[in-house]
Amino acid sequence: MQLNNNVTEFILLGLTQDPFRKKIVFTVFLLFYMGTLLGNLLTVAAIKTSSDLRSPMYVFLFYLSLSDTCFSTSIAPRTIADALLKEATISFSECIIQVFSFHFFGCLEIFILILMAIDRYVAICKPLHYMTIMSHRVCSVLVAMAWVGSCVHSLVQVFLALALPFCGPNVIDHFFCDLQPLLKLACTDTYVINLLLVSNSGAICTVSFFMLMFSYVIILCSLRNHSAEGRRKALSTCVSHIIVVILFFGPCIFIYTRPATTFPMDKMISVFYSIGTPLLNPLIYTLRNTEVKNAMRKLWRKKVISDRSMN
Repeated sequence: MQLNNNVTEFILLGLTQDPFRKKIVFTVFLLFYMGTLLGNLLTVAAIKTSSDLRSPMYVFLFYLSLSDTCFSTSIAPRTIADALLKEATISFSECIIQVFSFHFFGCLEIFILILMAIDRYVAICKPLHYMTIMSHRVCSVLVAMAWVGSCVHSLVQVFLALALPFCGPNVIDHFFCDLQPLLKLACTDTYVINLLLVSNSGAICTVSFFMLMFSYVIILCSLRNHSAEGRRKALSTCVSHIIVVILFFGPCIFIYTRPATTFPMDKMISVFYSIGTPLLNPLIYTLRNTEVKNAMRKLWRKKVISDRSMN
């Protein structure tokens, strides 16, 4: 499809063209990205090395942290590098790869959040059958389905992007490649493709959000039959999940469930869910989860002891 287009590369306007503000963008994105890597990779390492974190909840948390890391990596490094350039360009092929990776790991995060909600529902509402329903085999199958579903979703995004003819101009008023900014550059009527975009990405975000909120309402209602300690622990876990869901899905629904129009705040909202949420997720989960914090402390002690023994 690229050979049928006059455009072989795009110019990314980024968040700003002002040199001083570009330095601010560079600093903020670098700090956010380093924090995201540190928090999520620590969570991944703690869960992977701890024998106490083998329950399905931590298996899903492992994949959530992994998807957060990859999701942020699909955007942040290039944005950081582009902030140092006078004019940031991206080839057609690289743009399509970014569309695929961004939607793949974003959709994977959505599916993992759904699996975490299912896990909490079974643990709180059907505790006696928890290990039977949420066995390791079932968890593996559910995670595999999440990966396959994410791949299907992102391939649809790529096919929609490849179906667009580009004749010029080639300036993308955004800091990364996504289907909505590309629709503005297509030299054809994009009504049908925008409708497909809303019915794909928009439907996934909206339906998943209401499914998750409904499931947590059921979970919270069922806590009336639990002991005070059980209610406290379950409520703490559910509140963490609800915060993550609102922070991630709110901006996504705003961006992907409307016609192909742009607003001045679109870029900042995109910054929030593409860079901010992956940074906040490990903070929300680790600060409210004693088991994960203990596993991180053990991992740190092992690292210190290992370094001392080598010296």
